[in-house]
Amino acid sequence: MKKRALISVSDKTGIVDLAKELVNLGYEIISTGGTMKALEDAGLDVIGISDITGFPECLDGRVKTLHPNVHAGLLAMRSNPEHMKQLEELNINTIDMVVVNLYPFKQTIANKNVDLQTAIENIDIGGPTMLRAAAKNYQDVVVLVDPKDYEKALAEIKENGDCSLDTKLYLMYKVYQHTAVYDSMISTYLRKKVNIEFPDEIAFCYEKAQDLRYGENPNQKAVFYKEVFPMEGSLPLAKQIHGKELSYNNINDANGAISLLKEFTEPTIVASKHSNPCGVASASTISEAYRKAYEADPVSIFGGIIASNREIDKDTAEQISKIFIEIVVAPSFSDEAIEILERKKNIRLLVLEDIVKPVNQTEFDMKKVLGGLLVQEYDTTLIDKDKWQVVTKAEPTEKEIEDMYFAMAVVKHAKSNAIAIAKDSTSLAIGVGQTNRIWSTQEAIEHSNFSTEGSVLASDAFFPFNDCVEEAHKAGITAIIQPGGSIRDQESIDLCDKYGIAMVFTGDRHFKH
Repeated sequence: MKKRALISVSDKTGIVDLAKELVNLGYEIISTGGTMKALEDAGLDVIGISDITGFPECLDGRVKTLHPNVHAGLLAMRSNPEHMKQLEELNINTIDMVVVNLYPFKQTIANKNVDLQTAIENIDIGGPTMLRAAAKNYQDVVVLVDPKDYEKALAEIKENGDCSLDTKLYLMYKVYQHTAVYDSMISTYLRKKVNIEFPDEIAFCYEKAQDLRYGENPNQKAVFYKEVFPMEGSLPLAKQIHGKELSYNNINDANGAISLLKEFTEPTIVASKHSNPCGVASASTISEAYRKAYEADPVSIFGGIIASNREIDKDTAEQISKIFIEIVVAPSFSDEAIEILERKKNIRLLVLEDIVKPVNQTEFDMKKVLGGLLVQEYDTTLIDKDKWQVVTKAEPTEKEIEDMYFAMAVVKHAKSNAIAIAKDSTSLAIGVGQTNRIWSTQEAIEHSNFSTEGSVLASDAFFPFNDCVEEAHKAGITAIIQPGGSIRDQESIDLCDKYGIAMVFTGDRHFKH
């Protein structure tokens, strides 16, 4: 009896060549719909699925392969005499190969205007059923879901008459991985349709974007996966136009810089190091913003990340080229800027057109822990004016309020405990990652490249004691913004009143661990 291959594909890449090779190897080809027409147009003899099932395709093609003559032929274990006896009694032939890929659900929902019914019609039923049946009987059936595997399978069949058991096991894995991702896309799409935020069970769908040379350290293997539909303005959508491949740390650090940059609408530069901001500035031009951000911390910016929400022009590029920078990411680069920056062999230049797009609130912020996954909403708030409360006798001036917003945007994206000191839309000092708040405050003040006289201080969480106020006074800081909420808040308020410092409570904490 001739071997049989059932071929029904949405992605027809390489399918005619595969079918011709199989025919030359003595296979009979069974097919359906558009695939059958493509194969017949190529001059191949094809058995229609209705000739196998004895039943016409129906319900606009919704039912074609869902039939015992198909699935018994796939699931019968050749080494089981009872199975083979039943096939003979039922006059059912075995099917030895399945070549199936699924309705283009991903491509369908990529259209933001797609309606629910169109999306549903592109949910494949028969395809996954055949794939899973064939894969379950992997020792007897070669199952191909990925065109990249056609050549390997053909080579083994030509040499040995069949694929090895190891290859069949690998192809089985490919099937269940593929259908799991397919079902994950469907469930995610429907979860958003019915507005379920945190389901009892959840599966996430990612695609490999690139292999990485190593992870956080050279002894760690690593890879970068991207969401199937990445958030607009996110790093996976950036186009690299110069430099070597991004590393694990590059990606993590650049993501931190981009996240902070989204807080601003005016021309702004974020300089980031180890996923913490080290210099942030806004100005009337992007070149001026860069100058201010650089001068805020000319030491830490070396080997760091630059994120810009405006085109990098010639003047800005000339400034950047004076030091070693790992990455510059911006919505665009002028031709002159590219020419200047490309002279530096190792700098990575990334174009992210929608870099200013705000974070999509329907997406998850996730952190992997041993044995589990922490999932939360993104922190998309900054300052809620309805919660804004001036708690001191001194009122902040309009200029101080402007700098408070700026400083709070910076401190929101620094690792806790975090303190940011700012003036004139420029970060003067940032204290990050300490185990107590006073150390972060002292670190920021001590390492400031500018005088902090007349500046404002922002804290990502409340002051547990009034020691941060004392340090702020010594540094000449005239206004403080913090969430409030400590049982000792009054001590900080009283000390601010003593020194004439204005203090605002926002009511919202911005921890970032």
